[in-house]
Amino acid sequence: MSNFDAMKLAVEATMPNNTVLYDDRGLPSIMVRIPKFNISDVLEGGSNSVHPAFVVNGVEVPEIYISKYQNIVIDDRAYSLPMQDPRVYVTADQAKAYCENKGAGWHRMTNAEWAAIAMWCLKNGFMPRGNNNYSRDISYHHEKGVVTYTYDNGVNGRVATGSGAVTWAHDGTNAGIFDLNGNVWEEVAGMRLVNGEIQIIPDNNAAAGVDDSATSTLWKAIKPDGTLVAPGTAGTLKVDAAGANGSGASVINTTITNQGVDDTTSMYTEFKSLAAKSGVTIPEIMKVLGLFPYSTDHGGDGFWARNNGERLPIRGGSWNAGLASGVFALNLLGPRSLSSHYVGFRSAFVNL
Repeated sequence: MSNFDAMKLAVEATMPNNTVLYDDRGLPSIMVRIPKFNISDVLEGGSNSVHPAFVVNGVEVPEIYISKYQNIVIDDRAYSLPMQDPRVYVTADQAKAYCENKGAGWHRMTNAEWAAIAMWCLKNGFMPRGNNNYSRDISYHHEKGVVTYTYDNGVNGRVATGSGAVTWAHDGTNAGIFDLNGNVWEEVAGMRLVNGEIQIIPDNNAAAGVDDSATSTLWKAIKPDGTLVAPGTAGTLKVDAAGANGSGASVINTTITNQGVDDTTSMYTEFKSLAAKSGVTIPEIMKVLGLFPYSTDHGGDGFWARNNGERLPIRGGSWNAGLASGVFALNLLGPRSLSSHYVGFRSAFVNL
């Protein structure tokens, strides 16, 4: 038995919903299996349709595998391993390449997958804590991780993957997905804003290594009835601003009345307080993809946005975002070129 086979056996014996998956070079990543579920399983009054995270190119998949840990990069490939300093200073396009370099089925975690896990957490009554207060949880200061990065003459920042309390896992157990709340923001695929218009790549098709570039023809906008249409179609859902020049709170509208003008002005509201303009209907797909609240129990998770230019999503929060971090936290401020010490990613796998 090889060392990697022994590792796989040990992981699966102690945590049956965990496994070790190997890339096409035979190198391991520790992954968490998420079995398929319906929207109605996680959304009160939701449809009986399969959650879109489990539909790839029109085919239902029985499960998805999510990196247990925020990823590191070795030889231009992403890996999920414990007690590592997560990779940062990586753009969305670079993260996509690092994941897809591993072989068929590997991909940068998608927004649909992230939303499915967030909804599962809320439905099951456990919202993970994490490194959102300079290496510790802001409400539970005794919960700390192993510091891997300091700045400004010793201020604690990132912590080692999986080094925090068990409450930092998505299900509150050692078998869960760690650090979805805080540590570093995570780039996710398959969703963006373009001049405020909400655009998605349908279902979980972004998991199939598709073109999600700025000029891709796969992007679709969303009508208030849930229909997916070509970007730029009149009457699609958009993130508008309550204040002038794209400032103040965000509001979901079908037109833009207050367009952003630069990269300094932005909108902020708590996710649970995100509202629709009077007369605008919010379809189920917006809630299912974690783009609109459906409960008063989303905590203090934040929603940030700019409605000028292309803005790609990062989720979860960072070590200094405090109560605004969490599984429903969504940041739509940055361009495709965003690269920072507070932004990382994680890979996922679907058997295509």
